[in-house]
Amino acid sequence: TSMTGSFILAVVILYLLISALFRSFRDSLLVVLTLPMATIGGVVSLRLVDLALFASGGQQMDLLTMIGFVILLGLVVNNAILLVYRARDAEREGMSRRDAVESAVRLRLRPILMSTTTSIFGMLPLMLMPGAGTELYRGMASVIVGGMLVSTLFTLILLPSLLRMNEELNPAANLVPEAA
Repeated sequence: TSMTGSFILAVVILYLLISALFRSFRDSLLVVLTLPMATIGGVVSLRLVDLALFASGGQQMDLLTMIGFVILLGLVVNNAILLVYRARDAEREGMSRRDAVESAVRLRLRPILMSTTTSIFGMLPLMLMPGAGTELYRGMASVIVGGMLVSTLFTLILLPSLLRMNEELNPAANLVPEAA
C-alpha cells in the first residue's frame, strides 16, 4: 500500500517537474501519457514471468519489483521528452505542426531506439538467467523490460498522432506556399 502511494506521488512530482521544464501542462500530459502504457507492459511481463516460474513458486510482487516500476517511470519519460521537445522546438522555428512532428520522429528515432535497446538488453540477463540470487532481481528486470517494450511502441506510434492534435486550428502554418 505504501509503495502504491509512493508510485502515485512519483507520477505527480514527475508531472509537475516536466510542466515546469516545458512550461506547458498539455505537453507534460502528453509525456505522462506514456506511463500507463509502460505500467501495463510491466504488469503483463511480470505476469508472464510468474506463469513461466509457476512450478518453482512464481514471481511475487515484492519491494524490488515495485522499485522496478519507479525506475521504469524515469526511463520511459526520457523517450517521450525527446520527441515532444524536438517537435515543439521545430514548431517554434516556424515549421508546420505536421512537418515538426515528422522531423522530430525522424531525428529522434535512433536515440530512442538506442536507449530502449540498451535498457532492455541490460535487464535481460537478470530476467532470464537462472542461478543463485537472480530470483531477487527477476521481478524488477521483467517490469523494466516489458514496460520499455510497450512504452516505446506507444511513443513511436501513438505519441506523434497526439502531437499533431489541433493542427487544423492554425491553418496558416500548414499551408504550402504556391509557386508564382
